[in-house]
Amino acid sequence: MPDSSAAPAVHAGRPVGAAGTFALGGRLPVNRLGYGAMQLTGPGVWGEPKDPDEAVRVLRRAVELGVNFIDTADSYGPFVSERLIRKALHPYPDDLVVATKGGLTRPGPDDWRPVGRPEYLRQQCELSLRHLGLERIDLYQLHRIDEKVPVADQLGELSLLQQEGKIRFIGLSEVSVAQLEEARKLVDVVSVQNLYNLSDRSAESVLEYAEQEDVAFIPWFPIATGELARPGGPLETAAHQHGATPSQLALAWLLRRSPVMLPIPGTSRLTHLEENAQAARIELTDAEFEELAAAVQP
Repeated sequence: MPDSSAAPAVHAGRPVGAAGTFALGGRLPVNRLGYGAMQLTGPGVWGEPKDPDEAVRVLRRAVELGVNFIDTADSYGPFVSERLIRKALHPYPDDLVVATKGGLTRPGPDDWRPVGRPEYLRQQCELSLRHLGLERIDLYQLHRIDEKVPVADQLGELSLLQQEGKIRFIGLSEVSVAQLEEARKLVDVVSVQNLYNLSDRSAESVLEYAEQEDVAFIPWFPIATGELARPGGPLETAAHQHGATPSQLALAWLLRRSPVMLPIPGTSRLTHLEENAQAARIELTDAEFEELAAAVQP
């Protein structure tokens, strides 16, 4: 069950804990403000980062700030992000959940192609286990549903991997409510990861379904603010009142929006990481939340 009110006391140096917690599958608690590791790669989410040492520092600092939910994917690099996570954090803290994804191939920079054949998904899961240095992946997500392969075959293979003890929980990415409902007839889906932010709330119906069913909703690209952050705009005004940045307010709005929300802002810079972490401490008033929500209609 989601629980943002029963978070333990927040250590001064670990601000992320102020966001509260959510229990994946009702059994695996994580702090609701996580970290997305896509940006730890080269341009186009391809190849090695320009500064691998900084990437390692960012990952280690994220954990120091209280992050215990890190989201990655085999396609980030490919495999670059997963290997950096292992280099920076293995052996992992007992409470750290590293979630990864499989199902998108990478012919080149900024090129993403779904492949959901069962044998491919199994291969990628095995590779992720190896690259992350894990015996079991706590949350393994189907990165995209492959329209060329029956959904039952794709999720059936993940179910087999789950039965074999290689996956603990199963999640989905970029799905509709209908697809989520279909998938839940086949496997227990504990999370869904869709594009969602203050400026783009096109996945509102999926969020509402997730909230109703106690399924974690992981918004990717969570900090996009667009015109809301214009000088004199509602986001900048509210940010000024809180002594915060527009990006921090955008994250605070997401955390306030739903107790099942697990934002995963990503960055390759320590300064941005520190800034994002402080968003967990910001508490919006009802009026501020509603004003920002009304500024852009979904």
